[in-house]
Amino acid sequence: MTEIIVLILIILIVWVISIYNKLISNKNRVKEGWSGIDVQLKLRHNLVPNLVAATKQYAKYEQSVLITVTELRAESEKITDVDEKSKLEQNLGSGIKKLIGLVEQYPDLKASENFVKLQDELVGIEEQLQYARRYYNGAVRNNNISVERFPNLIIAQLFNFKLSPFFQLDSDDMRQAPSVK
Repeated sequence: MTEIIVLILIILIVWVISIYNKLISNKNRVKEGWSGIDVQLKLRHNLVPNLVAATKQYAKYEQSVLITVTELRAESEKITDVDEKSKLEQNLGSGIKKLIGLVEQYPDLKASENFVKLQDELVGIEEQLQYARRYYNGAVRNNNISVERFPNLIIAQLFNFKLSPFFQLDSDDMRQAPSVK
């Protein structure tokens, strides 16, 4: 009889360890996914001053767009919360689209080799950011399923595993890279 109890305890311990390890793996995939997004956001943030500087020479009357983009970039760099950063990055993305839209009004800027290079870099960064978002959100989905699924939720609650927030885009125009012509 004691052998059966010992065997049941061993199976239970192995089961708990297995679930715990899966939860840890999923949690680390979420961290890895966020790191990928963070890298792309930093690349985009590094590009913003160059875009603003290149545009500023031509678009002296469009200062509000330039100031908004610069302020959003600075504010976003201070935020670490995924939900807050997601919302702020949506606004920054909209500001960058407006900035790129200004180019249409200034043919000299549109023809500038430096600006064209910056636009190409921006498109590349936005595409990589989209891939990073997909990976992160996939990792979040797997983590959240693992945390909420029974009987995993017992272990998740016991060891204080939490649901992770998705990196969401609320508006349809934010789901695409800026249009560069």
